[in-house]
Amino acid sequence: MSTRIAFLKGHGTENDFVIVPDPENAVELSAAAVAALCDRRAGIGGDGLLHVVRSAEHPEARSMADEAEWFMDYRNGDGSVAEMCGNGVRVFARYLQHAGHVGEGDLAIATRGGVKTVHIAKDGDITVGMGRAVLPEGDVTVAVGERSWPARNVNMGNPHAVAFVADLADAGGLFTAPSFAPAAAYPDGVNVEFVVDRGPRHVAMRVHERGVGETRSCGTGACAVAVAAARRDGVDPRETGLPVTYTVDLPGGTLVITEQPDGRIEMTGPAVIVAEGAIEAEWLENALG
Repeated sequence: MSTRIAFLKGHGTENDFVIVPDPENAVELSAAAVAALCDRRAGIGGDGLLHVVRSAEHPEARSMADEAEWFMDYRNGDGSVAEMCGNGVRVFARYLQHAGHVGEGDLAIATRGGVKTVHIAKDGDITVGMGRAVLPEGDVTVAVGERSWPARNVNMGNPHAVAFVADLADAGGLFTAPSFAPAAAYPDGVNVEFVVDRGPRHVAMRVHERGVGETRSCGTGACAVAVAAARRDGVDPRETGLPVTYTVDLPGGTLVITEQPDGRIEMTGPAVIVAEGAIEAEWLENALG
């Protein structure tokens, strides 16, 4: 291991990430190392980690290398591997622009949830093509303490349970994961969104992210919420033939989600690089010791 490992810190609507540029996939990032780096008191701090690797250099992304030069090897804050992170894709794209790898305009980014199309606008906002939602059949419920709610099962490349509630405070502290049923609906756990209405095509949400806890924002969660709201409101674009857009307020900011008649979902929002520096290898070795 080199003496120091380069890193950056960034966030998208206050969903924050440690960014480790590693084009050749030379840095070994174990689950314990990721958790240490994401620790907010003893490490750098983040909801997750963005490992920036060329697709051709990563065994999980080589099949996508012809479509996307860069692979977002995303990890949750506890070190576990995740399929996708919507806010993470925007911050990943902002890093590529910051590093001079790309400019304004269109690009493609490989993820475990497939290749995502991205547009970096002149005004700074970044739009991500999030793919199409899958809505598995079957009833799902989520619960916090003694209270439970029906939820919509939405998969955005990662699993979500969307519950509409009377008040966002109903979700409680969200320090621990809400329970859900049936267990078979989410064998690997689930991200849970609690949602209230703010106005026509305007909702607000809180989220418990699987492997992280409550976060200030969740991009795939905001998309899942918009999809669930459109079905609840009777404006499913695949039935009406018209695109539908929802404004989604999160504790860390606002995202705009549009679903097209062919099911494609686009998410638009900000992404910021905050700082850059170097991780001391000695610190990392001690943290893992």
